[in-house]
Amino acid sequence: MFIVQIASECAPVAKVGGLADVVYGLSRELEIRGNSVEIILPKYDCMRYDQIYGLQITYDNLWVPFYDHHVRCSVFFGFVHGRKCFFIEPHSNRNLFNRGVFYGQNDDEERFAFFCRAALEFIWKTDKQPDVIHCHDWQTGLVPVLLYEIYQNLGLTHPRVCYTLHNLKHQGVTGEHILRASGLNRHNYFFHYDRLRDNFNHSAINLMKGGIVYSNFVTTVSPRYAWEIRNTDLSYGLGDTLHRHGHKFGGVLNGLDYEVWNPETDRHISKTYGIETIDGKYRNKEALRHRFLIRDAYKPVISYVGRLDRQKGVDLIRYGIFYALVTGAQFILLGSSPEHGISESFWHLKKELNDQQDCHLEIGFNEELAHLIYAGSDMIIVPSLFEPCGLTQLIAMKYGTVPIVRDTGGLSDTVFDADYAPRPYHERNGYVFRDFDRRGLESAMHRAIGLWHAYPQYFRELMINGMRCDYSWNHPGQDYLNIYEYIRKK
Repeated sequence: MFIVQIASECAPVAKVGGLADVVYGLSRELEIRGNSVEIILPKYDCMRYDQIYGLQITYDNLWVPFYDHHVRCSVFFGFVHGRKCFFIEPHSNRNLFNRGVFYGQNDDEERFAFFCRAALEFIWKTDKQPDVIHCHDWQTGLVPVLLYEIYQNLGLTHPRVCYTLHNLKHQGVTGEHILRASGLNRHNYFFHYDRLRDNFNHSAINLMKGGIVYSNFVTTVSPRYAWEIRNTDLSYGLGDTLHRHGHKFGGVLNGLDYEVWNPETDRHISKTYGIETIDGKYRNKEALRHRFLIRDAYKPVISYVGRLDRQKGVDLIRYGIFYALVTGAQFILLGSSPEHGISESFWHLKKELNDQQDCHLEIGFNEELAHLIYAGSDMIIVPSLFEPCGLTQLIAMKYGTVPIVRDTGGLSDTVFDADYAPRPYHERNGYVFRDFDRRGLESAMHRAIGLWHAYPQYFRELMINGMRCDYSWNHPGQDYLNIYEYIRKK
């Protein structure tokens, strides 16, 4: 099968969050299974060009319609860790993708509407005719709209579209000028509730909604999140649209790339280890303490790794730091925030705890360092308000680090409470709390820390249970192939 992935991110060359890992990991799994996969991305100036092999122009005069004129683009080709990637570079005085950042610009909707049009123009002009176009999140929501309203009439009749929703908090709600920009000029037709008109902002269009309406199948990144966005306010206004299109909607749990995240082969950690050599984990605990000048003591190390924002539960993260310290544990944080206020708050906290020998806050993000933190920690907290899938808990379990998570989204699908889960003991792998408050987090941390101190042999069994879990791309890879086959026959 020939599959084209159209996305705004792909690890490790253009990565902001889990979307990038999904695009890379799924593409790799599909190739392993004998499929031909190509990835189309914007050519950002802030990409990791050192991660691209053989980058060169492959199509130099791609003229893309935009408003009432055409923009010339160059299309580059290169391999990203073996994946075939095309990068679209528009030559425009608007400097669409040379901003030094991936997102966060006032004209993001325009930039990615252009990218959608350019990606399809490239597929059409090069007569690729893939079996499936798989696009991701609001940034590519216009791809199926443009395909079925414009490019199918030009001869691009073969592809079917699978559309994956990674986070419904960001939907690309924007003005009707995007219709004119992308060539969807029948205002009354597209500005309709059955198509692109936003369900609540009556003067706006919703790019993610367009992707849902026009795609042949829609997925999200875990079964629990699929239920939540149809039945709770986590839909952020798209619940009715998802119900209307429920016949073509389902949740597929994200996988984890064990080529990258594997303590048996990880070159970023002090000592490799596995289930049979789990004592090697404690060498990493020593190295982690040494790295951050934390004292060597008989105490558990608890960590947080990830983005610092309201979705991730910043208030609970802060509370978890102090709770760990007053209960005889140590705490290490690695994270950064896109929000100035939150970032300033954690910088002040770092200064406040500067002389604390059992704590270190590393404000910023360094993926190589993250590997050592996963390997050297005993536990990790993930107190998210909502979590579509989450990779943190999957990585932690692979490294024998016991996750302490809130009962939401993909966290619910992957972490099963050591005390209360309705599962056999060998399938229990962490601690789960339900209520998004301090008492909830405290109860789970109390149980985890208590087990570490009182019953170390049982805590080790919990670690090994997590390491045995298979959250590779093997299962979701087959799920997506089943979806592709289903929509090809429609």
